[in-house]
Amino acid sequence: MKRLYFGTDGVRGRFGDAVMNPDFVRKLANAAGRHVATKLDAGPKRVLVGRDTRASGTVLEAAVAEGFAAAGWDVGLLGVVPTPAVSLAVRELGAQLGVVITASHNPADDNGVKFFAGTGFKLPDAEEVAIEALLEVSCPAVARGAIGAVGDGKARYIAQALTRLPAGALRGWKIVLDTAHGATCETTRDVLAALGAELDLLGNAPDGRNINAGVGSEHPQQLAAQVLATGARVGIAHDGDGDRVVFCDETGSTLDGDEVMTFLALGKLRRGDLPGGTLVVTVQSNLGVDAALVAAGGRVVRTDVGDRYVSEALQREGAGLGGESSGHFIFPRVSPAGDGLLATLAVLRVMRDTGQPLSELRKALRKFPQAQKALKLAAKPPLESLPGVQALLRDAEAALGGSGRVMIRYSGTEPKVRLLVEVQTEAAVAEWFAKSEAALRAELPVL
Repeated sequence: MKRLYFGTDGVRGRFGDAVMNPDFVRKLANAAGRHVATKLDAGPKRVLVGRDTRASGTVLEAAVAEGFAAAGWDVGLLGVVPTPAVSLAVRELGAQLGVVITASHNPADDNGVKFFAGTGFKLPDAEEVAIEALLEVSCPAVARGAIGAVGDGKARYIAQALTRLPAGALRGWKIVLDTAHGATCETTRDVLAALGAELDLLGNAPDGRNINAGVGSEHPQQLAAQVLATGARVGIAHDGDGDRVVFCDETGSTLDGDEVMTFLALGKLRRGDLPGGTLVVTVQSNLGVDAALVAAGGRVVRTDVGDRYVSEALQREGAGLGGESSGHFIFPRVSPAGDGLLATLAVLRVMRDTGQPLSELRKALRKFPQAQKALKLAAKPPLESLPGVQALLRDAEAALGGSGRVMIRYSGTEPKVRLLVEVQTEAAVAEWFAKSEAALRAELPVL
């Protein structure tokens, strides 16, 4: 069954609209509480709630707490913490659910709600469908659960991260850190500083309105300029909720997630530390990733776009590393959630152990030429209902075979259609990109 409200990563929208408002969010939390309660044994039920730095976060936090309390759940408020800190907290504190109030890399006017099971994994599609089915179903009044603050979510997360590198491992390292005026302003800063790094901080003064505003993983230009200006060894930029990270090498050039995953996976493969020789990526990743892993004796498994689909595949495959080209990375033996700080520490460890800068490490990936574009839409008619687009995709598959691809998909979190063309030559990319964009503009309500 199709989900009406949930997208690729929870429910999102502009704060104050028909969905992202306190009344709807209260209903959503209540429905989630009622649904998950049917799967649990009798006894106390506890949910932990974290949020990022958006001004609307406190209002929605109250609505989430009220919705769960009305369903009989005890609610623990973690305050401002990165998304992966909530995943860790539910596992370590024995809660049955976790909730994060965030719109990730979206602007400050947006917000969202996403759920974690007691295992620390995001809820699967089927659970979200079941929650939506209860939104309009009235329920009898129940005793209210308790609501209270939980003060150690941030400290637990920092303590776990500090185990990933030896004490003093970054002494003498100059690092530019951009925390997007978001949830990682304290956590990543404190961890890197505790390891001895000399930090030049960007995006570290949240005011409720400036999250992701010209800073963070979506806007690395200032990061790159500061790396060059200061002679830093590396630049690091998170998104608003800290489940993603983008790196900038010492030359001021940003890396994408495919480059990072490739050198991390090849290093693990050489050390015999990549279970099954398997790296999990999404359909969005460059075909060069597959070529690099196969040449080294490994394999690549691809999933739909979304870090929870990567996480699910990691479980099925018993694999040890996965992620997305956008900068989500999952290290399942440490955490089932995408974690920008864990990824940061993994990259810094490789740099430290090999003595190589990022400008060298990134050469592990030779990308196929690629072009991408996102077109903003007034509506999203089913792609299969567009004959011109479908004909274009059939022609591309027949012509390109295994030497390239044309991929068209709707964004799961924004009113956009995303186009990706990847072929072995630049000329072929340009040809198929022009054909594909023309087909989309002919049949979709492009704004």
